[in-house]
Amino acid sequence: MSRGGSNMKETPLNAIHKESGAKMTDFGGWEMPVEYSGIIEEHLAVRKRCGLFDISHMGELLLTGGGAEKSLQRIITNDAQLLDKGKVLYTLICNENGGIIDDLVVYKLQKNKFLLVVNASNTEKDFDWIKEHLDNDAQIENRTEHYAMLALQGPDSQKVLTKLTDLNLQEINYYRFKEGKVAGKDMIISRTGYTGELGYELYFKAEYAEKIWHDIIKAGKKFEILPAGLGARDTLRLEKGFPLYGNDIDENIDPYQAKLGWVVKLDKGDFIGKEKLKELKRKGIKRERTGFMIQGRGVARKGHKIYCEDQEIGEVSSGSYSPLLKKGIAMGYIKSDYIEPGNKVGIKVRKRFIDAEIVELPFV
Repeated sequence: MSRGGSNMKETPLNAIHKESGAKMTDFGGWEMPVEYSGIIEEHLAVRKRCGLFDISHMGELLLTGGGAEKSLQRIITNDAQLLDKGKVLYTLICNENGGIIDDLVVYKLQKNKFLLVVNASNTEKDFDWIKEHLDNDAQIENRTEHYAMLALQGPDSQKVLTKLTDLNLQEINYYRFKEGKVAGKDMIISRTGYTGELGYELYFKAEYAEKIWHDIIKAGKKFEILPAGLGARDTLRLEKGFPLYGNDIDENIDPYQAKLGWVVKLDKGDFIGKEKLKELKRKGIKRERTGFMIQGRGVARKGHKIYCEDQEIGEVSSGSYSPLLKKGIAMGYIKSDYIEPGNKVGIKVRKRFIDAEIVELPFV
């Protein structure tokens, strides 16, 4: 990874994105492609065929040592003992007040060796937090600059990847991974993603990035693969109701409000925030995350207030136009008493209200 003239970090594929005519943007201090041919076209390619994303901005932290698992168990809300080799675990890191420091995925590479993949904007914060709470015989290392990471997503992704590997991809179930060769290079092949489609996330040495990118695009030509940017990544995850850190979850939101209580294992040993989370669960939720389908024209955005009759009941955390549904969709937090699918609300956009209906997540 390197820094551009604007002091933004660059992924190893920065030059390729620019040569491809991608529109670039600052995302968490990284210069990243927001779109190539267009957000809607890229979005629909992933839903119907396949798309390729550069996600090398994501943080990769390597946790090792005799105390690695014990440390991990204390730091995350999910149960690290559920991890056997080849399994991927989605989890949260919470603070003592139960607020969400980050959501992440964890890979058990071997005994006492774990790869933690964290949100780009939180990499340094997470690294510092984890380092502060490690056992004496555990070490954390920031490996972000050593790895490149691609996401190949969509119904045709397996067919594309099969052309580049001898691995039997059908043996890799959802939230599992294997180590092997793709396009002749060693990597982690993980059946995970942020789109809700069949897909793979690939981790490999940064120096291979351009070759791997070109080889996947070439292998996917027959399937009309498209390079896809952060714009489509956002609309795809929103259609599936996946939270985005900084929008839908942060340190002022707890897992129960965010409807992420399923990754909090209160029956495991002690972990940071456990006592507060037990208390929050016992007291019940006063506001929570839900979905909104916009009626008619209009798009709701983060921060827009939500009303029922004349009373303000919450606000939007994420909103966009849905390329698949061809209408506006949003997620937000409202008072729990008002959460009933089919209930009508008004979302204040500038000086007018747009009508919306409460719906269960995901949207598609």
